[in-house]
Amino acid sequence: MIHNLQSVTTATVGLALDAATLRHQAIANNIANVNTEGYVPVQINFASYMEQLEQLSAPTQGKGKHKHSVGQLELEPIFDVNGNPAKVSLDTEVAAMAHNTVQYQALIKALNRHYAIMSSAVTDGKK
Repeated sequence: MIHNLQSVTTATVGLALDAATLRHQAIANNIANVNTEGYVPVQINFASYMEQLEQLSAPTQGKGKHKHSVGQLELEPIFDVNGNPAKVSLDTEVAAMAHNTVQYQALIKALNRHYAIMSSAVTDGKK
């Protein structure tokens, strides 16, 4: 039971870290190409990401075990209402990068805390 909980927790936080890393790369590309004519900005497809998280936490049919294999996170192009590539707003992208950085740091902190709890359980609280 503990092993399954530990595996699911680690896998879920790992997926979230993967998403934050990919989001950071997408934002960095958008910023780097802010003045590039014809550049199509990208973002993470959050619907796909949430579906993957739901699949990860749902037990497999009748076996009581959890799924551990999840597909790749996906980037999607951003278009305006006319179907043209959206304009990249430097202010919006920098704010998104700052927000993503805070989320990434929170995920790392959560993972460190999880491992500290597991370490304490293994050592029976002794140091």
